[in-house]
Amino acid sequence: MADLDDIKDGKEFGIDQPARNQPFFLKGANALDWGMQNRLSRIFNPVSGRTVMLAFDHGYFQGPTTGIERLDLAIPPLIPHADVLMCTRGALRACIPATATKPVVLRASAGQSILTELSNELVAVDIEDAIRLNAAAITAQIYVGAEYEHKSIANVVKLIDTGNRYGIPTLAVTGVGADMVRDARYFGLATRIAAEIGAHYVKSYYIDEGFDRVVAGCPVPIVIAGGKKLPEGEALEMAFKAVDQGAAGVDMGRNIFQSDSPVAMIQAVGAVVHRNERPEQAHQMYLDLKSELDAGGD
Repeated sequence: MADLDDIKDGKEFGIDQPARNQPFFLKGANALDWGMQNRLSRIFNPVSGRTVMLAFDHGYFQGPTTGIERLDLAIPPLIPHADVLMCTRGALRACIPATATKPVVLRASAGQSILTELSNELVAVDIEDAIRLNAAAITAQIYVGAEYEHKSIANVVKLIDTGNRYGIPTLAVTGVGADMVRDARYFGLATRIAAEIGAHYVKSYYIDEGFDRVVAGCPVPIVIAGGKKLPEGEALEMAFKAVDQGAAGVDMGRNIFQSDSPVAMIQAVGAVVHRNERPEQAHQMYLDLKSELDAGGD
């Protein structure tokens, strides 16, 4: 504590310089509170404005998905190369080292399985548990056009309202049923609904026609889902096209952990997302890293 008899008047007031009011770098987030912006700036790289999320929450409705039968073996080697971990609280507590410092987007929905109607979910994580787990964001699906559309949207609204109370952003995932047409009209509708109800960013799918219009019509960032496993070159090309047309990154699971070399693949994806590496060069990077790793390199 300063001595009371040693207080000096301030003198460096910068009178000739206007007050600095730096806009937040992320689309649609300029009016958010400091804590919300701080968490989003952990999820999205402030330099590139993008993110590489590693999704391994598939087991909450699929069970032991190929590639992540053993989360404790499959995921830790990938953590250094991901920007964000997207998982359930059970997986986080059981399999992820607490020394990992990457932000967590916490899957907060459950209540169904691949044996039943996917849209019939519920909110399965209390906000207090999300806080205990130091979640950077919480997430659930909206199933626009599905049997339980209303219930799924209500779930995300609940997450948004409780998350806002504590400064935790919400990611809305646009779930797609088997009978839905995956086109610009559908994803434009679903992503816009997600943003309009207050989601802070949205996870959707890349489509070949009209994706740029989907992004333009959504007032918050969109990250793309990796979807089903593709050959590595095709997955890298999809990521490149998505960010080139305005996506703020990817949330990939199967295209990383089902790759022949997951550690090489996630680094190649990062090069595309953050450095605008073209898919051909990124695929060569993947092959070179795979060769090194196969030979026992670091």
